[in-house]
Amino acid sequence: MSAKDPLKIVGTTIAEKYRVEKLVGEGGFAVVYRAQHTIWNKPVAIKFFNGLSHVPSDQHEQFQQAFIQEGALLTELSSHTAGIVQARDVASFTTSDGHWMPYMVLEWLEGLPLDELIEREKVQGKGPWELAEVARLLTQVCAALDVAHGKGIAHRDIKPANLFVLGGQGHSSESVVKILDFGVAKMMSENTELKAALSKTGMNITSFTPQYGAPEQFSRSFGATGPWTDVFALALVGVELLAGSCCLAGDDIVQLGFASGNPERRPTPRALGVAIPDSVEAVFARALAVAPADRFTRAKEFSDALGQALLEASSRAERPITRQAVAATELAPKARTEPSLRNLSSTTTPSEISPGGIEPKKNKIGVVVLVGGLLAGAAGVGVYLMPKPPPLEHAATAAPIVVATPVSSAEAKPSCPAKMVEIPEGQYFQGSDTKDAPANEKPAHNVQLASYCIDLYEVTAAEYKECSDAGKCKRAHAEVDWPGILPKDKQLYSTLCTVGDPAKSDHPANCVDWQQADTFCRAQAKRLPTEAEWEYATRGPDGRVYPWGDEPPTHEHLNACGSECVAWGKSKKVTLDALYNEDDGYPTTAPVGKFEKGRSRFGLYDVVGNVWEWVADYYADYDPTDKKDPVGPPTGERRVIRGGAWNGSFATWLRPSFRYSNVPVTVSHGVGFRCAKSK
Repeated sequence: MSAKDPLKIVGTTIAEKYRVEKLVGEGGFAVVYRAQHTIWNKPVAIKFFNGLSHVPSDQHEQFQQAFIQEGALLTELSSHTAGIVQARDVASFTTSDGHWMPYMVLEWLEGLPLDELIEREKVQGKGPWELAEVARLLTQVCAALDVAHGKGIAHRDIKPANLFVLGGQGHSSESVVKILDFGVAKMMSENTELKAALSKTGMNITSFTPQYGAPEQFSRSFGATGPWTDVFALALVGVELLAGSCCLAGDDIVQLGFASGNPERRPTPRALGVAIPDSVEAVFARALAVAPADRFTRAKEFSDALGQALLEASSRAERPITRQAVAATELAPKARTEPSLRNLSSTTTPSEISPGGIEPKKNKIGVVVLVGGLLAGAAGVGVYLMPKPPPLEHAATAAPIVVATPVSSAEAKPSCPAKMVEIPEGQYFQGSDTKDAPANEKPAHNVQLASYCIDLYEVTAAEYKECSDAGKCKRAHAEVDWPGILPKDKQLYSTLCTVGDPAKSDHPANCVDWQQADTFCRAQAKRLPTEAEWEYATRGPDGRVYPWGDEPPTHEHLNACGSECVAWGKSKKVTLDALYNEDDGYPTTAPVGKFEKGRSRFGLYDVVGNVWEWVADYYADYDPTDKKDPVGPPTGERRVIRGGAWNGSFATWLRPSFRYSNVPVTVSHGVGFRCAKSK
């Protein structure tokens, strides 16, 4: 409970019948109060969607009608099952300072959301749940979900916070679970008018929670969302209860999306070290399949399969299915040859990650507003001199800079500006058709590019500060911001913003959104590189595995997650896994141009590692017919980022063909940029 009253309504009566008693919950998009129904003399919960207070006044009626329709849906579903919270009323409210917002009146529940129950049990020193306990909870939730699934309706935001345990005793055979927020995720994500209206206020909405997101929620390249999406999320909840930790590894949406869709590493119980019968592991493996078509199509199928698997396992074991019994009858999990699922801690760039096989422990990123609004931060004042980058003549001979040589002075093209390199006209196969390549890298297609110039180094913090000090660029943000970010995460990762930090003036500029990166490049008479240009400058025409060639990555090639990064994470109580065991010298970002062995064929530094890089294109699946100087689709909701960051744990990210995307307002400690220039 909280003594706070953000809407200043405690003690007042709403709609002449709801006497507000106290605030009981607060999130980024809504606040919940306990109230007393003065006519029935019964407690109710009122959920105010204060995140909609910026909707234009001429659209209030339209959005209120949308809430009325969703309230009707909730009422219809809850009339068929006690497992879905009941809606009692829907209306709108205007605060004392003039802010309009819709609200829902819901039945009052005594107990705890599952996420709070889990945290309470951890504090009490209780271990993970037994298999039978998890199965009992999942069966209840499946029964309620299937009422909706039978009508073709999906929840789309199943997570522990939306599973309410009455009485707060989840382990008890008498416990009852109810599903919260049915219909809200669908309304938020599919109401195009709402998204369009809020985009004018700097807000972006995509309603799902990354830690429990299915691949298709991160990228439509996997297919559409539906009941199978709920099956995936509920399976993740089950695995989390069995393992005692969140399944998808990563501290931001980029990493979480990668973990969700990585075909080489599925977040099943055994992947998290839980000894479990073969039959039960197989059920979770199917529920957590990357492709929606490979999963159970609805909750009842999942529940039925799990029940049958438990019966088979119990029959073989001839004793109750408990953690001890399972451990006694099953072999230990196979030794892992791939990085742990918790290994992703990467750029932490909230985004709609788009990969088809995607790799990034629980860092409670809340419901996605993929990615939240901008927080304008003030950079520190003062003038900081930019250190001179390493001279080109000292470049490693193994990574020569390729520059076209003019036939004569009359035919010579203008040379590239200082600290840029010319990429000669050429062609290559963009993307990848390898078996393990994500769907968004396919098909590999031949692309022809005219000559262009591109920065040898990522834009530094000092360079960006010089631009903002001159009034040509907006100040870099002083704080990170992404969907549902917790205050503790904002406090931690904002310390890694480089612009304005004199100790990091030669580190890459980060904590800038796409528009700020684009504006900086234009202020230098340059531009952001296209996705095709970035990939060609990183890999060249020869199809090499990594920018430097086919040699596996080491601490000498790039700034990724080594022993120093793991130690930093441990000191901050953040789980980071290593790409390599050595210390690369930099716990977080590194000065640009420090890794000679990692230079690309054309001589570029840090094209992988250090920070991800914004490029010009909107994100979409490849158009293989666009072969000449492709620039991507003309419009879209997301922009492409490339290259991995300092806390990356997977070699997959280092392939030049690897793709991610972010909403343009993303502000992350793990994303920067470099510029290009047409010739």
